[in-house]
Amino acid sequence: MAAHEGPGTTRTYDAVIIGGGHNGLVAAAYLARAGRTVLVLERLDHTGGAAVSTRPFAGVDARLSRYSYLVSLLPRKIVRDLGLDFRVRGRTISSYTPVERAGRVTGLLVGGGERRTRDAFARLTGGGSEYESWRRFYGMTTKVAERVFPTLTEPLPTREELRGRIDDETAWRALFEEPIGAAIEENFADDLVRGVVLTDALIGTFADAHDPSLRQNRCFLYHVIGGGTGAWDVPVGGMGALTDALATTARTAGAVIATGHEAVRIETDGQSAEITYVTPDGEGVVTARHVLVNASPQELATLTGAPAPTPAEGAQLKVNMLLKRLPRLKDSSVDPREAFAGTFHVAEGYEQLATAHAQAAGGELPTAPPSEIYCHSLADPTILGRQLVERGYQTLTLFGLHTPARLFAGDNEAVRDELLESTLAQLDAHLAEPIAGVLATDADGRPCIEAKTPLDLERDLRLPGGNIFHRELAWPYAQEDTGRWGVETRHANVLLCGAGAVRGGGVSGVPGHNAAMAVLEQE
Repeated sequence: MAAHEGPGTTRTYDAVIIGGGHNGLVAAAYLARAGRTVLVLERLDHTGGAAVSTRPFAGVDARLSRYSYLVSLLPRKIVRDLGLDFRVRGRTISSYTPVERAGRVTGLLVGGGERRTRDAFARLTGGGSEYESWRRFYGMTTKVAERVFPTLTEPLPTREELRGRIDDETAWRALFEEPIGAAIEENFADDLVRGVVLTDALIGTFADAHDPSLRQNRCFLYHVIGGGTGAWDVPVGGMGALTDALATTARTAGAVIATGHEAVRIETDGQSAEITYVTPDGEGVVTARHVLVNASPQELATLTGAPAPTPAEGAQLKVNMLLKRLPRLKDSSVDPREAFAGTFHVAEGYEQLATAHAQAAGGELPTAPPSEIYCHSLADPTILGRQLVERGYQTLTLFGLHTPARLFAGDNEAVRDELLESTLAQLDAHLAEPIAGVLATDADGRPCIEAKTPLDLERDLRLPGGNIFHRELAWPYAQEDTGRWGVETRHANVLLCGAGAVRGGGVSGVPGHNAAMAVLEQE
């Protein structure tokens, strides 16, 4: 994307989109393909937002998905509608969770076929009942996914309409009405199995299993409905492959993408809007019938001069690593290539998660920080240069839980270093060799590892409080102030098309699609 692209001679557009992340690009592509004139204003010198691929390690040909890294919520409808040159690969292994019990090193490998998973449960729990409970529970969530996922690109259903569509009162109670901890404890007896289930409710969400706000339930719901199956897939070429394809599609359809152009103000009477932007060369103004804001609700408030909502803080640690090879495991019965191909759970037993949450809520770093890890390059080696592939190099992506932004407020760098050290120590407890010993080094001899706290994400990506969802996730049904598509604001011609929209969050393109549909319906 050339940084010099800009508004040019056309000063009035059908739609101006503020923010060139993946949702803004989805909206731009839909509107441009519908024949509308579209301008995208992006403050950085590149598009993609949090869905980018970069080479974070000096002199190393490894192009990593630096922030967001897996795909589940992106509807195939959007890929088909826009004719995107973008593919994903499934993961045959869902997860591996190591544990030591009665002095014996073992673990739970989920995936590789039903018989293999059943046997793994039997070895862990000493019987077959826990596996049967697993099958029943995820059979229930799969049915919910099949019914809910298609609604994400439709006008918002009412609560009762969605309840009727699900048509399963047990599932409705477990997911929508009672804290997810109740359903987990009702269905599962084993602490490790309970923890594996609970983690989907805690990705980027700081909550206890029994939080009465049900924020953990909303997080869990979005993590199990993706694609109508709940599968989390690997983006071929890295996450930047998606946003590059979207930018190409939008531009080919006629959208103008102006990088290095930061929108600073929106003035609107509900029919027409003026958008002021700044560049290194000065200030400019364009007008538009519609403005779509692919930024946080806080940024929307700043742009329109409204009171900013209180941010919901993020609570994650994101770590990228490049390894000379995968480490050996203490559990010698499992090939590291399988253990790291899915989600490798660390310190994520049910009681461990509860303890970590209680410690963080009390203002302390968890003594056993929970995290989950996966290896992108096992499924998709294209992100690595040929020589790295030939030498057996691999990537690891680690996502830590229960580390809210407030813990880093005093000294972000020092706390980050302390947390990274203890998080890697928890991983090392399950390895036959320290992870530090297999880290690659960059051109300057430094280990190829980088960590991002919520405050780093707030600084780098303008995520309020470092929250990867921009704000707390919302139920995927209409409420009093959500509007028809979940993207509406108090201004008739200003829409929110970022992760903070209803049914936003994750790499989905859903808010971008829905904002574009709302624009087209108004005309």
